[in-house]
Amino acid sequence: MASSLLRSKAVIGVSFVIALVLQTIPWPGELDLLRPSWLLLVTCYWVLALPNRVNVGSALLLGLIWDLLIGSTLGIRGMMMSIVIYFVAMNFQLIRNMALWQQALVIGALSAGLELLIFAGEYLVQDVEFNPLSLWTAVINGILWPWMFLLMRRVRRHWQVR
Repeated sequence: MASSLLRSKAVIGVSFVIALVLQTIPWPGELDLLRPSWLLLVTCYWVLALPNRVNVGSALLLGLIWDLLIGSTLGIRGMMMSIVIYFVAMNFQLIRNMALWQQALVIGALSAGLELLIFAGEYLVQDVEFNPLSLWTAVINGILWPWMFLLMRRVRRHWQVR
């Protein structure tokens, strides 16, 4: 029992570390606007799959780590991630029972919401300008969601994460 719990925590932790690494790898110039929000995708998957293990507190902590890694205003991404994940956690049964393409639309909308919330938070703290091209991240996340969902479900079943 203890080894299965430890294995489950390790698999979830490793998936978050991989998502953080992918989130912070630099992309060339204008392609940076097309970078998927790996951390949001992975967090949404774990909240939908195991809402008793990964929740709003996890999202807050991951967002704070994300802020530290990219050197932005501390707390902005943490707070905004927790707001978006709160919506996912409150509606996890509804979202989980949707078809995969419907989930992709929801994840795309949540990703757009996250981008807008991060902009609003940074706008309150410092002088930033909104770049509408940053919303392409939401489209990319929506397109990637079915594959990410299937990959993460395969990992969860292979490692028997419960």
